[in-house]
Amino acid sequence: MSETTNPTAKPTPTLLSRMLAEAVGTLILVFGGVGTAIFAAGFKAGVGGFNVGFLGVALAFGLTVVVGAYSLGPISGGHFNTAVTLGLAAAGRFPWRDVLGYVIAQLIGAVIGSSLLFWIASGGPTGFLAKTVASGFGSNGYGAHSPGGFGLGSAILIEIILTAVFLYVIIGVTSQGAAPGFAALAIGLTLTLIHLISIPVDNTSVNPARSIAAAIYGGPGNLAQLWVFILFPIVGGFLAGFTFKPLFGGLIKQAAA
Repeated sequence: MSETTNPTAKPTPTLLSRMLAEAVGTLILVFGGVGTAIFAAGFKAGVGGFNVGFLGVALAFGLTVVVGAYSLGPISGGHFNTAVTLGLAAAGRFPWRDVLGYVIAQLIGAVIGSSLLFWIASGGPTGFLAKTVASGFGSNGYGAHSPGGFGLGSAILIEIILTAVFLYVIIGVTSQGAAPGFAALAIGLTLTLIHLISIPVDNTSVNPARSIAAAIYGGPGNLAQLWVFILFPIVGGFLAGFTFKPLFGGLIKQAAA
């Protein structure tokens, strides 16, 4: 008996194509979010043009996730975040065998994004690049590198808490029984809320790839603090990933029934 193929079946993306989607999506996130912080949030009214402020940066990060998730999510799942990939793997929602490929792709995309921003900034008015680098190039930080002067303990707590919240939302809205078609919007709005809360504290990471990409151009002070924004978003991701099923698994199954 010969095998037949379903002409309407969608092909399964290869790992390479999914990695490419993750790289492009993470590039968009860094370019849009960090780019807004560098080029649009530092302007002074009447001097440099319209200042979007913290609200504008928060919206920029949220919108990049919405755009990336709707356009590239069907290919890769739309993680664009190392903590998200690890948290989903911990929750049993993503295969561990693909984690390394996704992380590498995210880091490559993020660094390309920040490198493009650096290149653009180098063509700015006299002193613009030096000022941008001196101010951290959109990097995360605590103490002297915190927008609001918050210390290490505050940065650690807020990164763990908000990354865990982010993962709880992602896992919940992509679970069986969740409202179809709205996951990307919910995730993007959640990331916006996260930035509104934590930009004054540590400039908001919840994403090691984003933090690495900015810190490599942010100077030695930000690089010295980078470990916080690699380690503790991952801790938050694992916290949510390992606890989601014990806490909410029964409710998700009931809602899907």
